Amino acid sequence: MFQRVNSAGLWGIDGMIVSVEADVHDGLPGFVMTGNLSRETREGQERVRTALKNGGFRLKPKKITINLSPADARKEGTTYDLAMAAAVMGAFGILDGSGLEDGMLVGELGLNGEVKPVRGMLSLVMAAKEAGLRRCFLPRDNAAEGSAVQGMEIIPVDSIQEFIHMVTEPGEIPRFYGRAWEEFGEASQDTSDVDFSELNGQAVLRRATEVAVAGRHNILYIGPAGSGKTMAARRIPTILPALSQEESIEITKIYSICGLLPKDTPLITRRPFRSPHHTITPTALTGGGAVPRPGELSLASGGVLFLDELPEFAARTIEILRQPLEDRMVTVSRIYGSYIFPANVMVAAAMNPCPCGFYPDRSRCRCSTWQIKQYIGKISKPILDRMDVTVEAAPVTYEEFRRQGRNESSAVIRSRVTKARQIQTARFAGRIGDTAPRAEKAKGKDCQRVRFNGEMGAKEIEAFCPLGPEEESYLEQIYQRMNISVRGCHKILKVARTIADLAGEENIKKIHLGEAVSYRSLEEKYWG
Repeated sequence: MFQRVNSAGLWGIDGMIVSVEADVHDGLPGFVMTGNLSRETREGQERVRTALKNGGFRLKPKKITINLSPADARKEGTTYDLAMAAAVMGAFGILDGSGLEDGMLVGELGLNGEVKPVRGMLSLVMAAKEAGLRRCFLPRDNAAEGSAVQGMEIIPVDSIQEFIHMVTEPGEIPRFYGRAWEEFGEASQDTSDVDFSELNGQAVLRRATEVAVAGRHNILYIGPAGSGKTMAARRIPTILPALSQEESIEITKIYSICGLLPKDTPLITRRPFRSPHHTITPTALTGGGAVPRPGELSLASGGVLFLDELPEFAARTIEILRQPLEDRMVTVSRIYGSYIFPANVMVAAAMNPCPCGFYPDRSRCRCSTWQIKQYIGKISKPILDRMDVTVEAAPVTYEEFRRQGRNESSAVIRSRVTKARQIQTARFAGRIGDTAPRAEKAKGKDCQRVRFNGEMGAKEIEAFCPLGPEEESYLEQIYQRMNISVRGCHKILKVARTIADLAGEENIKKIHLGEAVSYRSLEEKYWG
């Protein structure tokens, strides 16, 4: 007999529907699996056979053939176990599989018949909805995560025995439906245990951080140890606007696939902040591996990636960020396919000006000129060009350090940032960026849609950053005097556009350009 049921697997951060076909016929007893399978997927035959035996289902000695279709797509993981068990039992006539045509079955089987949770459930349920399926049988521990997909019928399963009972007695199925976005609680950054009001002094650093966040520009802090660089960076999430539903779902998918989604958190509603140690490998930062998984760059998508002590990172690790920061995605290619991981991230980096941290204060700095150049030189010009804002953290005076209760709170700064971003949302509504692949543009996908000033390409800069005669003359003088690149000039225009948005100005003025230029002047001071 023949039986087919629906399951799903992961491809990158997205789900793909997989048809699990089982055929049972006379012949030499055996269990054969086909369909471009990984080792852990192929091992599912032993889990299925043993789980059915311990569940009280005795299978006759027959030739069992299972195919996972489409056969040209690589199947990874253990998500297909429950579907394989259902297909085998349907082929043996133990259950009637006709009632499973509109459903998806996902879950790993234990040898005792227990249905165990799997990674990436949100992506799998979303794939089922897009394929037109109506309900999903999935492990109970994954039920809350699956319920984040509105409109899907979620049926939690504890064991293979319970699943058989559900199929034979459909009237007794305990089911619930995907919940609306509002039911997961309002997304907010107000619950953080840190606040910008705790950062005394450093008016320039605070202003530069606000500008960077408002336009989602990458920012580089330079200054001696203990001047507040890390303190400011760790408070960036507190001035970011609340997550949208689209952003929350994308972030949750990434964390679920990596196995980092807490059991009591079916949907992430706060922006991530990732701060990897400087010993991190390039693969761990951008993603990859034998079975490609997202890296820290993707885990920070929608939030902040903080690279503290930037020169201490390996040169290859820093340089590998060049393309992802421009394209806002990471492409990992393998012999059996390519995987695309998101990198919609704001990068904040911090560094000392020299090995001891006191340069250019020569009364305290004991580093030689060669040591300073070697240390600063670890950050290449291409990486500097991708930092829209560079700000110096000056030493804090005793009076500033002891001052209490006079600083703006994160809530006040966030209100200004939110208004500036609303202006950008209206400006770029529906606009596809230059970095979007042609295939995605043709399909009308919005995963590469321009949302912030920091994401503008050449066409957007030309359209939304017009300058008057006075401003044009000023920028020309800066371009020639500072000997900046075309990319650097574009960075100045993008930052100036953000400063104008914060001021509520429709056009970029000379004062806005002047502030934007000041955020690039440190390159000349330290790098020459």
